[in-house]
Amino acid sequence: MKGPQDFFSQLQGQFGQFVPDMARAAREDFEAQARATVMAVLSRLELVTREEFDAQQAVLMKTREKVEALERRVTDLEQKLQDQ
Repeated sequence: MKGPQDFFSQLQGQFGQFVPDMARAAREDFEAQARATVMAVLSRLELVTREEFDAQQAVLMKTREKVEALERRVTDLEQKLQDQ
């Protein structure tokens, strides 16, 4: 006849087999929830890739150069008009 200690040992052994599975499932669930939360936050931030940023920076630099060239040209033309 098995005593309470034997029953407890058997129960503890069976529970011990399920704990790693439960822990792994809990970790996987947490990771999935965390990943979904991070992706939702990132999608709201409207981030751009480094390539897109570099391309826009290059366009901005060219535009700035053109504006500066046009400003010099306008200044030169204004000076010529004043000299006449």
